[in-house]
This record gives sequence, structure tokens and C-alpha cells, in this order.
Amino acid sequence: MMEMLTIGQVAEAAGVSASAIRYYERHRILSEPTRVGGKRRYDADVLRRLSVLEVAKQAGFSLEEIRLLFDATDGGAPAHTELKRLAQRKLPELEALIARAAEVKGWLEATGDCTCDTLDECSLFDQGLRAASATSRL
Repeated sequence: MMEMLTIGQVAEAAGVSASAIRYYERHRILSEPTRVGGKRRYDADVLRRLSVLEVAKQAGFSLEEIRLLFDATDGGAPAHTELKRLAQRKLPELEALIARAAEVKGWLEATGDCTCDTLDECSLFDQGLRAASATSRL
């Protein structure tokens, strides 16, 4: 029989808190574990699931999106089907975030040329981020 892990062992191995594991269980991202003497016991498979969860979070997926991914694969669907669907929805959001970050970067770079004594006379605050970032690229 495979050795069962305590919640503390899982938390330490996965680099997450025990409260995060309980949270994921409450929100059906992780299955309810086996109980021995009232205490949670996990098989080692939970570590892979937590690893997938962490990478998906880093990629910008919400917990609800991650739950949908797990639900689909747990239901027998090929992982690639739901993963591609979620990624296609996420890519436009990421592209918008990158564009916004470029605008902010341009505005921050434009502040290097600022010689204003007061914010009232500073044109950086008149133009907005888009105009200031466009000006800094000229």
C-alpha cells in the first residue's frame, strides 16, 4: 500500500500552506482527501495536481478556470481540449496587459525628461499615458 501524506507533508513538499490546501478542497480544485482518525491523508498524486495548479496560476488562469480544467480532465476529456480553449480566451487578456504595461513604461521613461517645478505645469499629466508613451518613443 502506498504511504499516505499528512497535510503538513503535502504543504511542505508543494511549497504551499496547509490553509491553501484546505481552501482548494473547499472550492473543489482538490478532491476531499481520505481521513484516518479524522485527519487528512493524501496520496502522492496530489503533489502533481498542486504543481499543475501553481503553473496554471502563474500563467494567469483564475482558480475557477483551473477548476474547469481539472473537472474536464477528471471527467475523461483530453487535457489539451480544455487547455487550448482556456488559453485562447486568456491570450487577448494578456495582450491587453502587455500593451498597458508598454504604455506605462513609456510614460515612466518620459518622466526622465521632466524639468517641471510643479505638477500643475507638468504636461505628462495633461496628455495621459498613451500620448506620453508615444512621445517618449519619438
